[in-house]
Amino acid sequence: MNHAVLTSVSLLLAASTASAADWAQYRGPKSDGSSPEKISKSWPATGPKALWKVPSTGGFSSFVVAGGKAFTLELRNIESADQETLVARDAGTGKELWQQALGTMKINDGGQSGTKDNSGGDGPRSTPAIDGGRVYTVSAKLVVSCFDAASGKTLWRHDLAKEFAGRNISWMNAASPVIEGDLLFVAGGGPDQSLLAFDKKDGSVAWKAFDEKMTHATPVAATLHGKRQVVFFLQSGLLSVEPKTGKELWRHPFPYKVSTAASPVVAGDIVYCSAGYDVGAGAAKITKDGDKFTATELYRFPGNKPLANHWSTPVLKDGHLYGMFQFKEYGTGPLKCVEVATGKVKWEKAGFGPGHVILVDGQVMVLSDAGELVLVKATPDSYQEVARAGVLGGKCWTTPVVSNGRVYARSTTEAVCLEVGPKSASR
Repeated sequence: MNHAVLTSVSLLLAASTASAADWAQYRGPKSDGSSPEKISKSWPATGPKALWKVPSTGGFSSFVVAGGKAFTLELRNIESADQETLVARDAGTGKELWQQALGTMKINDGGQSGTKDNSGGDGPRSTPAIDGGRVYTVSAKLVVSCFDAASGKTLWRHDLAKEFAGRNISWMNAASPVIEGDLLFVAGGGPDQSLLAFDKKDGSVAWKAFDEKMTHATPVAATLHGKRQVVFFLQSGLLSVEPKTGKELWRHPFPYKVSTAASPVVAGDIVYCSAGYDVGAGAAKITKDGDKFTATELYRFPGNKPLANHWSTPVLKDGHLYGMFQFKEYGTGPLKCVEVATGKVKWEKAGFGPGHVILVDGQVMVLSDAGELVLVKATPDSYQEVARAGVLGGKCWTTPVVSNGRVYARSTTEAVCLEVGPKSASR
C-alpha cells in the first residue's frame, strides 16, 4: 500500500473516530443532552437496523455507553426480592456480562401501557455514570456505589442515609450521579451536608455543605461567564456551586410542589428550569461583576401550560429549547419549540406523550412514551419530521442515547440497540 493510500485511510479513520463518542453519564458528554456524532437521517421503512434487542425489566434508568460496554439499572428478582440491579452488557451484542444488586425496591404492577396511564412507575429511575473503567450509581435509597466496569466488583460505597443523615424524597431518589473532573456530585444528605462531592477514585469526601432538601432532578455541570460550576435544582430553587470547593456562586428561588424532576438547562447566561404539578417554568439571567454572580428572573409562567416539563429535560440549539413541554398528557402530549430568552412557544406537535429528547447532528431525537423513535429538524421555523420508526414495546419514559453510531434505548420491558451511523442507511 503506497503512502497516499495510507494517508487517505488514516484520514478516514481519524474522521470516523472524531465523529464517534461515548455517552458516559446522564445527559451525555457535555451534560446537556447533546451528542457530537453524525447520524443517518434516511431510515428504511422498517426503521434503523436493530443490532440487538433483549428483555429489560422495570424502571426508567437510561443507558450509559463507554469502553465497549453499556450499563443501565433494571428491576430484577434476586434472592427472592425485587431489587434495583446494575446490569452490564456488551455494547455491540447485548450479551449480559455481569449484574450487581443495589438494594430492594417495592413495585406497583399497575400496567405497562405508555399511552394510557401513569401506572407502573416504580423501579430504578437513576442512570449510572462511567468514568476511567469505573461505574457509579445512586440507588433509590440514596446509596452511592462505585464498581469496576470489567468485573462488577464493588470498589467503594456510601449510604447517605446512614453516614450523612440523608433525607430521601417521596418516590425515592431518581437523580443520577454527575462526574465533573475528579469529583462525583450528589444531593440527599442532611443539615450542613445535603450536597456532597466525593473523590471518584477512592470515595473520600471532598466537601459537604448546605441544608437543602433534594428533588428528583439531576444537577448539571456547565460554564457561565468563564466559570465552571455545578447547578443543582433543589426544593428552594437553583443553587450553583464551585465544583472543587462547594462554594456558593449564586441562587435563584423557584417554587417546589410534589416533584421537580427535569434538570436545569444552561443557555449562555440564561438558566431555564421547570416542573409539573402546576409549578410551571421560568428562567434566570446570570450576570457577573468581579467575582460576584447574580441571578435575575427573566420570566415565570406558573401552571401546567404553556411550559411545564414533568420529568423530561429539553435540549438547546441556537437559542431555542426543544422538548416535552407537558404534564401527564400520556400518549397525546406535544413536542414544542420554545425561545429560551422569552419563553415564547414557536411551534408544537401533539402525539408524543411524556417521553424524552436528545440533540444529535442538528436533529431532535425523540422517544415517545409509546416507543416511537422520531427525528425532527431542530429549527424554530416549523415542525419538520425527518424520520420515524416504532422501536420498542412497553412504557418508554427513558432517555435514548447515541454512542458510536448506535442508538441505545429501553422501556419497562425491553432494550434495543439500533444502527444509525452515517452510512447505515445504505447497508
